[in-house]
Amino acid sequence: MTALSPRLARLKFRAWHRGTREADYMIGCFFDRFHSEWSEEEIVLFEKMIDEEDVDIMGWALGTLSIPEEYRGPLVERMMKLDYVVIPRD
Repeated sequence: MTALSPRLARLKFRAWHRGTREADYMIGCFFDRFHSEWSEEEIVLFEKMIDEEDVDIMGWALGTLSIPEEYRGPLVERMMKLDYVVIPRD
């Protein structure tokens, strides 16, 4: 396993420290699963997207809120599949 760059380490922290457990799992697991495949453009888009409110990001992923034009595309479409969420079971 390779160490994350400081930029990606900050993104990982922000993805996993959202304020609710549900948002942490949705956004954090998404980051963990896909960040290594992202282009520079996708990283910039994710950096911008995680500045948005959790309820908005989750609403876009769940299809309950309309996705703003600036976020429409492959990144959010991939997020909408929700097959990356791993919830630990004790």
